[in-house]
Amino acid sequence: MKKNTKEILDRLDREYGSEYVCYLHHENALQLLIATMLSAQCTDARVNIVTPDLFQKYKTAEDFANADRKELEQAIRSTGFYHNKAKNIIACCKQLVEKYNGEVPNSLEALTNLAGVGRKTANVVRGNIYHEPSVVVDTHVKRISRKLGLTKNEDPVKIEFDLMKELPKDHWIIYNIHIIRLGRTICKAPTPRCEECFLQECCKDYQARNKKKEKMK
Repeated sequence: MKKNTKEILDRLDREYGSEYVCYLHHENALQLLIATMLSAQCTDARVNIVTPDLFQKYKTAEDFANADRKELEQAIRSTGFYHNKAKNIIACCKQLVEKYNGEVPNSLEALTNLAGVGRKTANVVRGNIYHEPSVVVDTHVKRISRKLGLTKNEDPVKIEFDLMKELPKDHWIIYNIHIIRLGRTICKAPTPRCEECFLQECCKDYQARNKKKEKMK
């Protein structure tokens, strides 16, 4: 592990601790799978408003598989892209019922073969439910990892593999939790509060901008 990467992780650990927090409310693997599918192009806070009633009505994969599509669309409407999300949730849960007896599998291959489930959603479930070391690349992780110089890539899958090489396995899940918190409080888009950031000295983007300012003086 590079010296700068170690310093970044040490500072994140000191600032935020080592507690695993999942920002999407859930009680089991199916609920987290559905909540993560709903979180695409939507805030976790909005998903958490929708899911209590949703999970009261649809308790099992079979319930979702047999859902009336129009009714499901109305239930998830406020999360955006609800036509597509409803279609994928029903198709995904049909696969769960047919292939996995209604249970959510734990392998990356099995999860990503489900309708509407990409690597990000699969890794959220693997990391939080099955405690498999997984790197989750959401918008915060993509943006801030580039700023910190941990990756130069734009593609989430390439970023995932860069971070798997760059970070020790015991930080794969916690890194995502820390970076989400940082992205929501300090390193906000589009106006990061760099002067308040405890990662200033480690941030390649901040250092580069400071050098530019010095040259312009």
